[in-house]
Amino acid sequence: MNGKIFAIAGSDPGGGAGIQADIKTISALGGYAMAAVTALTVQDTRRVYAVHPVRADIVAAQVTTLLKDITPDAIKVGMMGTADIVEQLARIFAEYRDIPLIIDPVMLSSSGHRLLDDRAVAIMTSALFPLTRLITPNLAEAAVLTGHDSINSLEDMRQAGEKLRAMGPQAVLITGGHLAGDRVTDVLVTASGIAEFSSPLIPTRHTHGTGCTLASAVATGIGQGMALTDAVARAHKYVHKAIEQAPGFGHGAGPLNHLVALD
Repeated sequence: MNGKIFAIAGSDPGGGAGIQADIKTISALGGYAMAAVTALTVQDTRRVYAVHPVRADIVAAQVTTLLKDITPDAIKVGMMGTADIVEQLARIFAEYRDIPLIIDPVMLSSSGHRLLDDRAVAIMTSALFPLTRLITPNLAEAAVLTGHDSINSLEDMRQAGEKLRAMGPQAVLITGGHLAGDRVTDVLVTASGIAEFSSPLIPTRHTHGTGCTLASAVATGIGQGMALTDAVARAHKYVHKAIEQAPGFGHGAGPLNHLVALD
């Protein structure tokens, strides 16, 4: 196994998103997956019905115990759930700045369920973003974080990426899966400039967990020593193929095929 990746996120009982998607993605790409759970969710492929956050001190204990024993090559954070958890993680990660930190700022479920309140978002942007190697918001999250009414074009994505990078992260990857058109384009904004990663849109409803999967795939690449652009390129290709070969489970937006083989 190449690369020890520590995923911190909520649990999805359907296995398509959250910590389950993280573990499968990291493993499929040859990494060693470790995990801490921030919340138990009640959800299926149709919607999130309830979220039960883990107590912040228990989340912190999971994280600090692991960090003192097995040093990760990268840390990927997904849904944090509460302001107290965000605050605890910011405190911990300030002491581990040498480990690349990738944050998927999960704020809304695809069905519209709010997963992070305003206080938590404020702490995330002020205390966590400056510690991160990369953040990976989708269009809705990028719009909320930058104060845009909506993001409707590649140029909007580029501008939002620049605004987000000014908040402290070294790089920003805005995922464009919900942008209108026949192609899916992710926009990466770094100090060196802007790069775009594009593939044909696959007409399917089975896209549950794409954000979790992409962020974990990028984190795995970074933890394996890949350059950021190469890690993003591989992650984009992996997600495209995983959607293309989705198993078709569930009555709503079903999961991807996380065990898809890359050429």
